Amino acid sequence: MHFKRVLKYVFHYKKYFSLNILFSVLYAFFSAVAFLSLMPMLEVLFNGTDNTIKKPSMEISNNLGDFIENWLNYQVSSFASNDNQKAILFVVGIVIILFFLKNVSNYFALFFSTLIRNGVIKDLKKNIYEKMVVLPLEYFSKNKKGDLISRMSSDVNEVQNSFLSIIEIFIRDPLTIIFTLGAMFIISYKLTVFVIIFIPFSGFIISFIGKTLKRKSLLVQKEQAELTSITEETINGIKIIKSFLAENFFISKFDVTNSRFLNFSNKLINRQNIAAPLSEFLGILVIGVLLWYGGKLVLIEMELKPAAFITYMGLAYGVLTPAKSISKAFYSLKKGNAAAERVFDIIDMHSEYFNDSKNNKLKFFEKEIEFNNVSFKYDKSKVLENISFKVKKGQMVAIVGASGSGKSTLVNLIPRFYENITGKIIIDGFDVKDLPRSDLRSIIAVVSQESILFNSSIKENILLGDNSEDADERLKKSISIANAQEFIDEFEEKLNYNVGDNGSNLSGGQKQRIAIARAVYSNCPILILDEATSSLDSKSEKLVQNAIDKLMVDKTSIVIAHRLSTIQNADKIIVLDKGQIVEEGSHKELLKNNSFYKKLIQLQSFS
Repeated sequence: MHFKRVLKYVFHYKKYFSLNILFSVLYAFFSAVAFLSLMPMLEVLFNGTDNTIKKPSMEISNNLGDFIENWLNYQVSSFASNDNQKAILFVVGIVIILFFLKNVSNYFALFFSTLIRNGVIKDLKKNIYEKMVVLPLEYFSKNKKGDLISRMSSDVNEVQNSFLSIIEIFIRDPLTIIFTLGAMFIISYKLTVFVIIFIPFSGFIISFIGKTLKRKSLLVQKEQAELTSITEETINGIKIIKSFLAENFFISKFDVTNSRFLNFSNKLINRQNIAAPLSEFLGILVIGVLLWYGGKLVLIEMELKPAAFITYMGLAYGVLTPAKSISKAFYSLKKGNAAAERVFDIIDMHSEYFNDSKNNKLKFFEKEIEFNNVSFKYDKSKVLENISFKVKKGQMVAIVGASGSGKSTLVNLIPRFYENITGKIIIDGFDVKDLPRSDLRSIIAVVSQESILFNSSIKENILLGDNSEDADERLKKSISIANAQEFIDEFEEKLNYNVGDNGSNLSGGQKQRIAIARAVYSNCPILILDEATSSLDSKSEKLVQNAIDKLMVDKTSIVIAHRLSTIQNADKIIVLDKGQIVEEGSHKELLKNNSFYKKLIQLQSFS
């Protein structure tokens, strides 16, 4: 059962947990003492005081209940000295003080419970997010993004509402019942037997009604929306995050917002927590006033006998509420277990770095990339079959073919975005399967067709958390090479300009130049360009193509080209069709014959 795993998170907050138990015990104790003092005090109140009462002892008392009642009578009589007005004030004061202490204890029990609950939720979300950024890219291809976000939001909240609230109930409410039942046995065993018989039946009825009338409510907060936004951005931009090894940067960014959410939740919920004890204490104050006035009616005017009613209300209040909560808790256990299972399914998944070899190291690219009979399929659908070619250091190799021919899949295999290939991809003599992903991705920069930008500043989108000493100098150089300085200068905030959600505040060409600047800044020797200019207008394409040309200087480039006119100077052009290489050679070589490549150019020229 996942309840035990949630408890492990709770025990991370041992200090708060211990304080919660302490104040829960005090709450249960003062609840019982308040009711215990109410009955004998009411007897004193309604029967008046007798100054002749002697100090009682256990030897002359029939039982513990008699001793306590006689002792309280003696204390009231000693204080009041036959002054009924004084006796009333004494009784009312004792009642108010005891209920005040009870509610103060309740508030602090809830206060520390809130710190535990929100701390556990923060830890669960942190663990899910950390696992999410290191899951294989294949996971995001096969699963819905909305489902993952739902696990982090609604399922985690359900764990809080079900499991964590149950922990609170199972500590405080049984203690309350035990202390209260003890007090009730002292006062009247007959009444206690009645309550023991009546409470389970009543609790079952209340629980049944509660299930049928159950309604869910969601509290939407600014920080929660920000967490969801970062999560969704991470999923959308997971390829860029992995390509530029920015996992730790986004984990740090998420932690900052998650901590703000924690502080906000603590303040909000503790304000809600104070409502119940405060309203009860105010209610007791009103009852105190009524007792004082009713006491005058009983002792002075002899018109009212409310003892039975007040005792009944006190007993019902002291036992019915926790009994009802416990009866509902078992229903919540089942509901919370389903949500916890979905949460821990993500946390228990293996990181894509889990089986990485640590024996081989690759810090530089010196020779060549080789595809040796590489085949790959998504589930049962074969995408690539027996792909073999070489890319020498410093070469520009273009990959062309019709839509769906496997071009993007081919280049995605180089940084190990997908696994389970047959054949080998070899870089400088190392099979990429035998290289740590972090080493492999540190030498590869990716510029994709869709410019993936994050909802932050231009500077942050380029640096992705890098804070090295020469960062500013490299940033300036990268922006210049990417032809981005001109439009950045138009913004009042310059590099601090917020690009909006996925770059919504920028044009297509501007977004792509920021993505190119990011690739330049990474200074990786291997460059993958996946149709980087396909979605741009002619003017933007010219600027971006110029930036790409500068980017590829002294780089080993693998280019997927949408417009074939941009790859005429490639050292080698590889033509794919239905996942297989049908031709390869230079632009001039492929045009000599009636080739597949020539037909693609003629078709594009006609279009």
